[in-house]
Amino acid sequence: MTKVPVGDQPPDIEFQIRDMLLQFVTKDNALILAVSPANSDLANSDALKISKEVDPQGQRTIGVITKLDLMDEGTDAREVLENKLLPLRRGYIGVVNRSQKDIDGKKDIQAALAAERKFFLSHPSYRHLADRMGTPYLQKALNQQLTNHIRDTLPGLRNKLQSQLLSIEKEVEEYKNFRPDDPSRKTKALLQMVQQFAVDFEKRIEGSGDQIDTYELSGGARINRIFHERFPFELVKMEFDEKELRREISYAIKNIHGIRQLSQYPHLREEMERIVTTHIREREGRTKEQVMLLIDIELSYMNTNHEDFIGFANAQQRSNQMSKKKTSGNQDEILVIRKGWLTINNIGIMKGGSKEYWFVLTAENLSWYKDDEEKEKKYMLPVDNLKLRDVEKGFMSSKHIFALFNTEQRNVYKDYRQLELACETQEEVDSWKASFLRAGVYPERAAEKDKTGDSEENGADSFMHSMDPQLERQVETIRNLVDSYMGIVNKTIRDLMPKTIMHLMINNTKDFIHSELLANLYSCGDQNTLMEESPEQAQRRDEMLRMYHALKEALNIIGDINTSTISTPMPPPVDDSWLQVQGIPSGRRSPTSSPTPQRRAPGIPPARPGSRGPAPGPPPAGSTLGGAPPVPSRPGASPDPFGPPPQIPSRPNRAPPGVPRKAPASPTRPTIIRAADSSLLDL
Repeated sequence: MTKVPVGDQPPDIEFQIRDMLLQFVTKDNALILAVSPANSDLANSDALKISKEVDPQGQRTIGVITKLDLMDEGTDAREVLENKLLPLRRGYIGVVNRSQKDIDGKKDIQAALAAERKFFLSHPSYRHLADRMGTPYLQKALNQQLTNHIRDTLPGLRNKLQSQLLSIEKEVEEYKNFRPDDPSRKTKALLQMVQQFAVDFEKRIEGSGDQIDTYELSGGARINRIFHERFPFELVKMEFDEKELRREISYAIKNIHGIRQLSQYPHLREEMERIVTTHIREREGRTKEQVMLLIDIELSYMNTNHEDFIGFANAQQRSNQMSKKKTSGNQDEILVIRKGWLTINNIGIMKGGSKEYWFVLTAENLSWYKDDEEKEKKYMLPVDNLKLRDVEKGFMSSKHIFALFNTEQRNVYKDYRQLELACETQEEVDSWKASFLRAGVYPERAAEKDKTGDSEENGADSFMHSMDPQLERQVETIRNLVDSYMGIVNKTIRDLMPKTIMHLMINNTKDFIHSELLANLYSCGDQNTLMEESPEQAQRRDEMLRMYHALKEALNIIGDINTSTISTPMPPPVDDSWLQVQGIPSGRRSPTSSPTPQRRAPGIPPARPGSRGPAPGPPPAGSTLGGAPPVPSRPGASPDPFGPPPQIPSRPNRAPPGVPRKAPASPTRPTIIRAADSSLLDL
């Protein structure tokens, strides 16, 4: 690794190179070659240091020793290559590369490999390791490790491929025998699309479909909300919005168009939408006429003999009961109409924002609490003389708001003339409006918004207060009669209106889809154009088939690898504590580390194998074999004839040295090797 920037290299070149290396060696599937030169101290190897950081167990690290031919004479790296010194779990492999002279001399690869082989066979320290040294053996070892890694990862890969194959096999089954030009296929597909469309339409209307929208109402649920919540509320306002009803019903019908199978055939989808929409518009006209006919029928005759009509006597009795109720109050148990969370929108403005409370609505009052446990009541508001109006949303507000106000121009809550309540959706607002309707809180009519209407109402109130009691009782009786009959009319309309719409529009459309849609599609024109497949669907079909065959082929290959590939087991762990010694900061060397990791070949090699070759020669006479261990730089030397032996201090037990190199001159050694010492020159 580059330590000092050269030329235009950035100052942090060392860290950039390190980060680049870590991007690769940190991956669990990467095999690390820790390359170190033989003519430098192995204990200072950056490659071994980084490999220890990212691969502490040594399962992915292979040591490679280069420049074995450039070591000083008399030194070798035998014990390192034998994995005795600085051991690695996967050991070391020595290589001899081409020198710059060989490259300049155009020495080819084959000649370089032959020279490398000759070097290991002829070197006395490496000849017994020649079969496990060299570039060809390194290549073989790497190939074997790649094979081992593939075998180790194949089970997980096979499971993943099998799960992918199972996930697409059902969809691919439809494409295996697919022939785009087969006329029978198009006819069959058309019948299936129409039948599926009819089934999905019916399920969405009935609310039994499997594709349920969890975010908003759709299909039959949306129509049901219109019938039982929105319609009664609007009926009380006497401002029935036919456009809104048609719009929401049309939305419910459009929800049916999201049939996934039809997306395969865009022309068929367009034609089906056109035919069904045209039929719905025709039925809409007839339904509207029938609804108006119901209204005209109710207006044509007032049936005062209806069984639900209270009659004059009952009207008087009810009037008396109402007057007694006002004086005595209602002590009976109050029925809860609705509970839920609402946000008070206008009161919290001066206190830091709107607040959410738990509201409880009964027939007598509206109460709100701090939370849904209903322990801490904040306020109770009587519903007498209350009415309801819509409030436009603010510029920055996303909530839907409605307001409660007093018809007698009194404050509703403390100093506020109206109480603004907010909901998250319009559906919640409509549901609360229907609940307030049951509690007797009616919506504000359009005429009540005008000042003229207000003044007339105030005048009517003053007139009512000026009436004598007899006239007031008569007015109350007639009012009860009107309310009773209007209740009958309201009940009839609320009952017949949904039935009419269901019969003339919804059910008729279902019958049309089942019986007549297919005939209309056949009469549209060319069936080939109608059943033309979309480019997106054709591309998806080709991709699915290609992926299916690729997965099948991959699984077959994996099966062959499992039965025909030979793998080797992982080597056993070794004592790599020597790598931890290198973690000591620079400037502080461990006492067990060696400053001179090289070693000279001893005069009498201890128990070398026979394949290693003959020893360099017998030691000179008079050499001592006992006592202190021989000095690495002076193997088997006899006492100096010109003076006393050099004073070389004994060394404690130390960690094995790294790749040998010639020891530098040590200040603790005052003796200089002289040329007259023939025993030292004869190496």
